[in-house]
Amino acid sequence: MSITPEQAAHEIREAVVRVPGRFMTDSATYARGAELGFEGADFYLAGRGGVLGDVPGPVVTAALVFFAPEVVEPAWERAGTVMPHAQAAREWAASLHAHARQRDTNQVDWAALASMLGRVVAFAPVAGAPLFAGWRTLSEPDDAPAVALHRLNALRELRGALHGAAVLTVGLAPVEAIVVHTPKMVSTFGWTEAPPDPAPFNERWALAEARTDRMFGRHLGVLDGDERDALVDMLGTLTT
Repeated sequence: MSITPEQAAHEIREAVVRVPGRFMTDSATYARGAELGFEGADFYLAGRGGVLGDVPGPVVTAALVFFAPEVVEPAWERAGTVMPHAQAAREWAASLHAHARQRDTNQVDWAALASMLGRVVAFAPVAGAPLFAGWRTLSEPDDAPAVALHRLNALRELRGALHGAAVLTVGLAPVEAIVVHTPKMVSTFGWTEAPPDPAPFNERWALAEARTDRMFGRHLGVLDGDERDALVDMLGTLTT
């Protein structure tokens, strides 16, 4: 029996987050940002938020969900002095494509992966997912590894939006969710104060994760059972 959409969402969640996430932590990405004139992590914030255009900083904070305004908004202002925010998004995408081209071309069937991901990206509604909606407007590259990671990053933004909504609707504050899942990242996300003990939030965190799988899984229903099985296998290969 083939895997259900919700099960597939659960199985691929690490790949959806981690595979594009490697590009986001790659030193080459930040070297490129420095070449362009960005300070520190400003390229990350402008690159992700730039798909929204030249909006006020609080709008970007709202879309990112988990980052403190005290980090997002000054970085957004600084980035805007380097280049228009929409251009920063295009440069961010170009850096992702360059990262993808360094992958082993025989690791998976990149063309098949890109095709399946593309169908999910095209099928998914944009409601409540502004960064996904914006990323979907960017031009795609032509080569299979780059287009596959481009589309996988689109799904990262989609899942991120759904997860943010799930976290908020179970009554967790963003920093409380970080304390449960990635406590070492509290300061990276810009929070200067955080609860010391994740225990009071664990149950609601698990509920938010289940809700995220359920919501994201609906979008994987555009694939048939065999395709979902293949998607889980291929993305599992990319996480190793």
